[in-house]
Amino acid sequence: MTAETQHIPSRLGDRADRAWRLHRLLWLLLLLACALSMTTGAAGAQVRGALLGWINGDALDMGARIILFDIRLPRLFVGILVGAGLAVSGAVMQGLFRNPLADPGLVGVSAGASLGAISAIVLGAALPPALLAWLGPALLPLAAFLGGWVTTIALYRISTRAGRTSVATMLLAGIAMSALAFALTGLLTYLADDQQLRDLTFWNLGSLAGATWPKVWSAAAMILPAIVAAPLLARGLNGLALGEAAAMHMGIPLERLKTGAILIVAFGTGAAVAVAGTIGFIGIVVPHLLRLASGPDHRALLPNAALLGAALLILADCAARVLIAPAELPIGIVTALMGAPVFLWIVLRNRGAVDI
Repeated sequence: MTAETQHIPSRLGDRADRAWRLHRLLWLLLLLACALSMTTGAAGAQVRGALLGWINGDALDMGARIILFDIRLPRLFVGILVGAGLAVSGAVMQGLFRNPLADPGLVGVSAGASLGAISAIVLGAALPPALLAWLGPALLPLAAFLGGWVTTIALYRISTRAGRTSVATMLLAGIAMSALAFALTGLLTYLADDQQLRDLTFWNLGSLAGATWPKVWSAAAMILPAIVAAPLLARGLNGLALGEAAAMHMGIPLERLKTGAILIVAFGTGAAVAVAGTIGFIGIVVPHLLRLASGPDHRALLPNAALLGAALLILADCAARVLIAPAELPIGIVTALMGAPVFLWIVLRNRGAVDI
């Protein structure tokens, strides 16, 4: 055995150790972000004082209890779910397309979910009153998820022929369906009245401000299965990085892998858009940064993406609350300000690899 071949396991071991150390650091970052989220906002000083008193054995007053358990805690959980869902979906998409610039929005899921939500805002009043009363506040997230789900099913049927899914066809069809969804969104925006336009604007920019416990449960029912199932694709995505032919020779069931990846993206991204609106750059920036930090092994990349995505979105939400306090910025603006420079750097760094 040569010195070079002896060095390969060492390098792989070093990379695995680095990924494990990073995993522990990301847990710490997430815990710090959670603590900051619970004590940041218009009533931050009051909440911090109440928490310190509670730690010392004092009872929480009613105001602090409402802020902590009815406002801050649901918002925190929605932020964790949305950030983790978007980041894991982005990592899966980048592995599937073997391209560091791939993003869940690439296949039209985000655009379809946005179209569903905007349809509910503009056309919801035309629904029967009994149906409106029965759906209540669930109308908007349900419409958003259905929009993303229908888009994903249509995309899969277009790109699948004779039992085989073409990634190239899927990519092109996703771009076309995104363009169609944006055109229909523009039409609905033109038909909206002033109040609806205001709702559309704030929803499109993304926010965690409307988080409630029912939204937490609905998001968890769709995003958690996607996050849990994603690591099951790690071996297949690792093999796919060598090309489809090599992956087939390794015994990887490519069609099952592609189907699973699309379902994970549909659940993770569709549910995230449904409960928080359109939030960009988390799905593309987080996986790329983690690849630079600890390598491309999806066995470590996918769980680390969930942790870093959740932590970054919570920190962005904290920034959204304090940058123009007492008002609040839409979180989509904050993630764009954070992510756009990193995205441009990724493009410049990989421009040779993404030329068509």
